[in-house]
Amino acid sequence: WSITSTNMSTTRALSLLLIATTLVVDSSAFVPASSHANLSPATTQLDIFGKAFANEDLGPKENAGLKKDPKAADVTVNGKPVPKAVAGQGVRQVMNAARVKMTYSCAKGNCGTCELLINGRIEKACVAKIPRGKCTISTY
Repeated sequence: WSITSTNMSTTRALSLLLIATTLVVDSSAFVPASSHANLSPATTQLDIFGKAFANEDLGPKENAGLKKDPKAADVTVNGKPVPKAVAGQGVRQVMNAARVKMTYSCAKGNCGTCELLINGRIEKACVAKIPRGKCTISTY
């Protein structure tokens, strides 16, 4: 009894076919979507958590945002009002929102390239913050 190259390739193909059929998952393992309707968010299909979260009471859902409203500031840049400006916000962000072009060189407040007037005082836009209340910004 000798094995020829044709028999060898046939046995190799049959062994690969056998391996492939053993790896195929049984279609009954998949659960139809209609059975998911009865599940609560705390359970899983296999119920592996059991009653682990039964004593958890998170209370009413709260807003995930700010607890208090931000302190809006009345800001004008070169006479143009800027909506949605907030006290403590960076002047550089407000200038970008107002679409006013500024030159920034160091972005640390050292060079003075971005100097402007905020309520009549010379400030550097790269490090300055919007003050509370009314704020008038003028570029020069």
